[in-house]
Amino acid sequence: MVPRKERLAALERQVERLERRTLKLGFYSQRYWMIKLLLFLGGAVVFMVTLLPAYWLGSLSLLLGLGAFAVVWYYHRKVDASYVTHTVFLHFKKTQLARMRLDWDALPPQLESEEVDHPFEVDLDVTGERSLHRLLNTAVSFEGGYRLSQWLLHPTPALRAIHRRQAFVQELLPLTGFRSKLQLHSLHATRYTHSQYDEEGLLAWLRGQEQEPLPRSMLYVPTLACATTILLIALYFFQVVQPWACIFPVMFAAIWFLATKKRYDFLSEETAHLYVAFDQLGAILTFLETYPYRRDSQLKKLCEPFFTGRKPSELLHKLARVARRASLTQHPEVQFFLNALVPLDAYTAYQLSQYKAQLLGQLPTWLDAWFELEALCSLANFAYLNPGYTFPCVVPGSVEKQPPIFAAQALGHPLLPAEHKVVNDFALTENNEMVLLTGSNMSGKSTFLRTLGVNLCLAYAGAPVNATTLRASLFELYACIKISDSLTDGYSYFYAEVRRLHGLLEKLKVGASQPIFFLIDEIFKGTNNEERLIGSSAYIHALAGHNCVGVISTHDLEPVKLADELPMLKNYHFREEVQDGQLVFDYQLHHGPCPTRNALKIMQLVGLPVSWEEQPRLPVNQAEQTN
Repeated sequence: MVPRKERLAALERQVERLERRTLKLGFYSQRYWMIKLLLFLGGAVVFMVTLLPAYWLGSLSLLLGLGAFAVVWYYHRKVDASYVTHTVFLHFKKTQLARMRLDWDALPPQLESEEVDHPFEVDLDVTGERSLHRLLNTAVSFEGGYRLSQWLLHPTPALRAIHRRQAFVQELLPLTGFRSKLQLHSLHATRYTHSQYDEEGLLAWLRGQEQEPLPRSMLYVPTLACATTILLIALYFFQVVQPWACIFPVMFAAIWFLATKKRYDFLSEETAHLYVAFDQLGAILTFLETYPYRRDSQLKKLCEPFFTGRKPSELLHKLARVARRASLTQHPEVQFFLNALVPLDAYTAYQLSQYKAQLLGQLPTWLDAWFELEALCSLANFAYLNPGYTFPCVVPGSVEKQPPIFAAQALGHPLLPAEHKVVNDFALTENNEMVLLTGSNMSGKSTFLRTLGVNLCLAYAGAPVNATTLRASLFELYACIKISDSLTDGYSYFYAEVRRLHGLLEKLKVGASQPIFFLIDEIFKGTNNEERLIGSSAYIHALAGHNCVGVISTHDLEPVKLADELPMLKNYHFREEVQDGQLVFDYQLHHGPCPTRNALKIMQLVGLPVSWEEQPRLPVNQAEQTN
């Protein structure tokens, strides 16, 4: 396995080479542009000079000048195409670097979430500006990114779906060429901008048009008029009829066109819409259609719709021809003249309706496979950029004589920089096992809770996790970490927290399909000390005996004594030390309750009028000493 540092260094070298190559291609493009300008101006001068003494000499110089210009134009076009390709590839590699360095400003913008009151989306930073989804998502399509977010946010994961996605990701992981080319085609289609492909808008537009293809009978009258015109012209050449006889069918065709013109006003707009949409989509679908898949691979089965039955390239080629023909309708004079001789608009409208009906039947299948592939490639790319991560072992939920399992070694948070990350071992292996996590301010309690939840999200999505090993049952995640008040709904912070905690108890009372894995940070911190202690003690007792496991963090040390009453409750803590007048945190998880406090130390270190030495030390609980 390639170490992460080596992969990062290789990406940096690739970016440097691509930057040099792109600059050189830009220089060549500018040079070719200057040569073309000189050829045009110089050729015009030579042509005028040589034309005066001899006509044949001027004609020869014109032909030679046009030939030279054509050759330069050909090579200029190749250089420009290479420049675009290198620019897209450079953008792709820079984004890869940004994902490894957690450079959020260089990543594509985040998909806006529409989830309301989700049990862990906001708490675990699954979506948002600096979120797990934004780090993982490489999809160009909106739906591909949305599908990935649904995998990460699914509250009740299915074991079969998890194992299927894991197998897909493991198959895609070594296929760097396939994933890179698919990404490049996608980025090239959108011109390496941050705009996502609007496939839902395209489908909605297709469904909003006529559902039935236009009838063939609409072609009878204009076709008859056209055939009559051609016949009379042929008879005129054989001197069978007079020339004025050809005028009548042409006039009839022109009058018919003017009378039915409104029926074809949609052609220009519709075909332009289709052409733009499939100009982007065509390269992607054609790549998936022609890729040499490995026999009996899962990837080949997923991409079967692209090369069985009607192929995308065939239909897209026909649509392109119709679009080019319909573009003539943008010029009224040309449109009138052509339709007076040939029923161009009628045939174009008829063919367009036929192709749209075929497209509406095929496109949803193609898009669904593409969306699935984009989401899976996002997970495979995440695994590729993090070679130290491992695929977890996900097992069925708890059954009789088999308690729920969460056992991890060297567990870390994937949204933390690798050079500053501290990892911990942690396990929950008993029914209704709960952990009370104590520790001082900034010691790492909230981050640890998110670490547990985020890695479960990754595991259930089918991605590798930030751990050396992870074995987990199926759980239903529920978090109460990042609570905020709501001015619009009139909720205070404390009331919002109470509602969230009440929601967890209601879920437990109703009964969930899987054991609930809860993560509660600073329980009842929105109220005073006395009421917080009473409320937290009562809440922990309420959780006992239900089908759940989880972790509760708190500043208070009184609740640690509950471990004496509740055997399923375990005490863990994070601690800190003061070294040279500075607080030093090791972010290592320790057994037992926290033996230190640091609120007054922090106040003193930032210059607030607090003297630590003058403050009476709070008594250490007996539970702290015994644990």
